[in-house]
Amino acid sequence: MAICMITGKGKQHGHNVSFSQRRTKKTWSPNMQTKTVMVDGQKIRIKVSAKGIRTLRKKGALGQNVTA
Repeated sequence: MAICMITGKGKQHGHNVSFSQRRTKKTWSPNMQTKTVMVDGQKIRIKVSAKGIRTLRKKGALGQNVTA
């Protein structure tokens, strides 16, 4: 299951609605990325959403060069 380790985002559930108003089940997954972060001098790989990457960059945890 895709859950962001920073923001806690997960899957969302809903319906696709056609022109005839027929509803079919659908899930939306967050845009998950695997990033390497330096924590206490150690490299740690985390699964984080795109919004979580923006948050880490704003707080200064990732810096400008993000390793894939």
